Amino acid sequence: MPLLAALPEDRLRALWSHSLPRRHHAGEVIRGAGEPAEYLLLLLRGRVSAATTTAAGRVVRFGDWTGPCALDKVAVIDGRGHTATLTAVTHCTVRSLPRTRFEELVDDVPAVRRHVLRLLADNARQQQERFVDAVTLPVEARLAAWLLAQAAASPQGEVELSGTQQELADLLGTTRVTVNRLLAQLRRDGLVEVTRHTVAVLAPELLALRATESSPRTSYRRNHMG
Repeated sequence: MPLLAALPEDRLRALWSHSLPRRHHAGEVIRGAGEPAEYLLLLLRGRVSAATTTAAGRVVRFGDWTGPCALDKVAVIDGRGHTATLTAVTHCTVRSLPRTRFEELVDDVPAVRRHVLRLLADNARQQQERFVDAVTLPVEARLAAWLLAQAAASPQGEVELSGTQQELADLLGTTRVTVNRLLAQLRRDGLVEVTRHTVAVLAPELLALRATESSPRTSYRRNHMG
C-alpha cells in the first residue's frame, strides 16, 4: 500500500494488530456520506466506488478505487464525516485503522506526511480540473478524456466498464441515454470498439482531438493560474 510503503516491518505489524478486519460483498455500502470517519479504511483487495446524492436527488459519482489503497483520507483528516458513500463494487477486504493511529503516522513519519500532502494536492488539482470540465466541456469531450485516461492506466489498453452505463453517466454528469448515444457515435466513427464489458480505444490520437475540442482548460490555466 503506497501510504504505508516506507514503514519498517515492526511498525507495519503494530498497525496490523491495531486495525480491524472486515469483508464486504459486492453492492454493500461500506460507509455512508456524512458518517463519522473514526477509522482510516485500508482497502487491501477489491474495488470501491464513491458517490453522493444532491438535495435534488441527482447522483454524483467520483470514481472507483482498486486496492491496495487508503480510502477517503480527507474525511479522516478533517473529522467532518465521510465525503461520499463508499460502496463495494466487487468483494472487498478492508482493515480499519483508528484515526488516532493514522494521525500519529502523519505526525511521526516524514514519508507518510509527504505522501498525504502529495495526494491532497493531487486531489485538489483534479477536482479543480473536473469542475472546469463539468461547467464548460461538452459531454463528448468529457467522455473521450475519461476513455483515454482509463485506457492509459490499463495494461491491455482497454477500458473496463465495471458498472452500468448509468454509473458512467453519473461520473460524467450526464444521462445514460447520452452516454449510449456518444459511445455509439464514437464506434461508428471508428475511434473505439464497444463490447458488453469493455471499450477498446482504436484511434487514441483522434479520440484525443475529441477530448480537447472546445476545451477551455488551456486558456483557463493561462488566465487564472499565473
